[in-house]
Amino acid sequence: MIKNKVPLDEFIQHSLYDKNKGYYMKNNPIGINADFITAPEISVLFSEMIAIWLVGFWEKLGKPDNINIIELGAGTGELIFQINNTIKNFVKFKKSCNFYILEKSPKLIEKQKEKNRSYKIKWIDDLKKVKNFPSIIIANEFFDALPVKQFKKINKIWFEQYVKKNNKTYQFTDEKIRIFQIEKIIGQKISKNERFIEVSLESLEKINEISQIIKKNNGGILIIDYGTLDSSMSNTIQSVKRHKKTDILKNIYKSDITHLLNFQFYKRKFKKKLDEVKITTQREFLINMGILERAEILGKNLSFSKKTDLYYRIQRLIDNQEMGKLFKVMFVTRKKNKFSMGFK
Repeated sequence: MIKNKVPLDEFIQHSLYDKNKGYYMKNNPIGINADFITAPEISVLFSEMIAIWLVGFWEKLGKPDNINIIELGAGTGELIFQINNTIKNFVKFKKSCNFYILEKSPKLIEKQKEKNRSYKIKWIDDLKKVKNFPSIIIANEFFDALPVKQFKKINKIWFEQYVKKNNKTYQFTDEKIRIFQIEKIIGQKISKNERFIEVSLESLEKINEISQIIKKNNGGILIIDYGTLDSSMSNTIQSVKRHKKTDILKNIYKSDITHLLNFQFYKRKFKKKLDEVKITTQREFLINMGILERAEILGKNLSFSKKTDLYYRIQRLIDNQEMGKLFKVMFVTRKKNKFSMGFK
């Protein structure tokens, strides 16, 4: 049950992750006939490019005999499935890999296990459970699904966004909060010019956790998500049902709730822990990785209709009017690794 009045992040947490009713806990939200679709379901070539990038980074790390490949929130399990398919030709790399999936949804774990029954993968609920080997972490549309807090300044006074229950309906309401309380929560001073803050506390915890793993054992994290490079924050919360935007306060437990990542904020947070952060668009990353050349090779022996479908799917991934510009790719590692594949 959602209480009469809760902060926005608690409302989202309950809506998405409540053990008995939560949207992600009881549904498979991903697919053409579901509520939204992710890049691995659009084209196999997306996953192939990620697989090639993983091999390249492993080589840059000195080809360690053991390396952890960890996917955060693996959705249907399609990405890690196609990565395993692709690396069959890279025998030494495949042999070195320890695959993990960090997932909290029992429904999605079922789906992931069914999809990947041919491959050896460990499911974990805590990153502390991975072995002390160099680790490459993949977060494809993971951080956008974590609950966020929102704070706004009205006439020099700061307020936190709450959700209030009225009979069987919900509405937004503002609660006064002191600036030092916000600064304590987000771990940084607030500029006088800032008027709005949107931040996920769980994201901050994950950034700390991931940074410690990379610092201790080497490796890096590849984040692919939709977001902005704006210097200032804004209200980016959105709710989606059947591929269409819907009211966040309606369809509780029955629709997805996400937000756009502020990549400048993530960059600042990671930079405090690690010393190398690269950001580009999904379009630039996939083109740099050779997705168009790969499509040309595959398309040679395809019928006209299959070739058309192949390029239609790639356009969805790289076109600036589709996912190409809205989705960003961020790579965080240690400067000593000097790895820039996909970011040149």
